[in-house]
Amino acid sequence: MEKPKQIREVLQQCVPLLRQNPDHMMIFADKGKLVATGAASLSFEYQYELTIIVADFAQNVNTVMVPLLAWIRQYQPELMMNSDKRENAMRFEVEIQNNETCDIEIKLPLTERVKVWKDEQGLHFEHLPEPPEDPYDGITWELAINGED
Repeated sequence: MEKPKQIREVLQQCVPLLRQNPDHMMIFADKGKLVATGAASLSFEYQYELTIIVADFAQNVNTVMVPLLAWIRQYQPELMMNSDKRENAMRFEVEIQNNETCDIEIKLPLTERVKVWKDEQGLHFEHLPEPPEDPYDGITWELAINGED
């Protein structure tokens, strides 16, 4: 799985406290499923709930949420674009520890597609990027009836 590592890197890069104290962040996958169709290839999709825990956080919670939203927009866009998914896509709890710090727990439903193929050297796999938000973006259509525009 690639996305948990990507999220860790983004948050450590964007949140100074996590860059200085990476042990304040824990990331793990729960409720994982591997969905395969039984087609000729062994290609499949990971489906899981990612849990991000940031402990003893002494900054504004937005400093974690905003980079995470930017990552979601690029790597799991249906969580924002799909009206059926966005309502429950990003769940969180914040536990206030004292006047200075809090613990943050964020849960995200994520998917990762994996293409599997076989050749003379054996089985190979590749994590596929997310499909484009609009596969028809930049394509124009023109209707012609009986050869006339």
